[in-house]
Amino acid sequence: MSDLHIHIISFDIPFPANYGGVIDVFYKAKALTDSGVKVHMHCFQYGREHYPIMKDTFHEVKYYKRDISKKHLFKSIPYIVSTRSSDKLIENLLKDDYPILMEGLHTSLILEDNRFKTRRKLVRAHNIEHEYYQNLGKVENDIFKKYYFYNESVKLKRYEKVLEKADSILAISESDRKYFNNEFSRVEHIPAFHPFKEVKSKLGKGNYALYHGNLSVAENENAVIYLIDNVFVGSDIPLKIAGLNPNKSLKSRIENYPNMELIANPNNDMLQDLIENAHVNISITAQKTGLKLKLLNNLYNGRFALVNDKMLSGSSLDKLCEVANNHISLNRRLNILFNKEFTQANIEERKKGLAKVYCNGKNVNKLINLLK
Repeated sequence: MSDLHIHIISFDIPFPANYGGVIDVFYKAKALTDSGVKVHMHCFQYGREHYPIMKDTFHEVKYYKRDISKKHLFKSIPYIVSTRSSDKLIENLLKDDYPILMEGLHTSLILEDNRFKTRRKLVRAHNIEHEYYQNLGKVENDIFKKYYFYNESVKLKRYEKVLEKADSILAISESDRKYFNNEFSRVEHIPAFHPFKEVKSKLGKGNYALYHGNLSVAENENAVIYLIDNVFVGSDIPLKIAGLNPNKSLKSRIENYPNMELIANPNNDMLQDLIENAHVNISITAQKTGLKLKLLNNLYNGRFALVNDKMLSGSSLDKLCEVANNHISLNRRLNILFNKEFTQANIEERKKGLAKVYCNGKNVNKLINLLK
């Protein structure tokens, strides 16, 4: 396989792999590298630094400045696409005839370019983007941002037909595969790539529940407020909330309750420690989009995982989680789980279930076959 090369166009610099989308990008590229494929990584950059690990891991790494100026807001193509245009990138891609994997609709501009007509072109669909942006609009309070999200959603829906020009669309979840299958041909389900190699959940009991996520994202902040106001208020179960950049009002809300604690901006080791030692990791969402990689982290490294239906959307992980869809059933499940030990049988069931769908090795072989 030494002669197999691939260009990957990433919407962001994928290291550190510390949020949903880039986790999939980095570990997919790493799995390809580990399988002997020579990865030519092309990254749009806007605010993230360069780390030597990128050059050490991949065959070649190139960076292109993302032009985030406001003029792109007035174009007919979506802002997330139009800001990722680069003549230098095109020049580099045209130097050979290797297959090209575009990460997200964000990086799919070259599908419109006739010079790539005969190239093998794959698009990783991280989300159904127009639905994702519409949902962001629903939960946004700032009127200008709200307008931007709704406007972008309309543009994304219109632009999506460009995917007809891809040789394969790689859907990240089973529900996304069904959606794309109705719209396009040549759709494959390739689950999210991730850093976890084995189930490391601890036996026995922890003494708190944990919610973690990027707290500067409205969707996650809303989830925390819902848990505080509807599930943990008046409960004697301790709740720890960990995440990036919580705002002042969330901080002061949490301070009011003796059974709740906020851990702002934990580093990776601290976060993993919190996940491993919690008795229950709670993940709820109002959006059923993509796969939430934090759920995989909870299942590989934590004890019980308590989720709502939308968190599971098309993930095939239903049997490994405790599911509750309103505050009454969340409360009830929590109380039941805090009276239970996490056992070896739970671990064995998890190993079996995760190996079936989320084995990087199996999924990378599927991807390599699509490249050929």
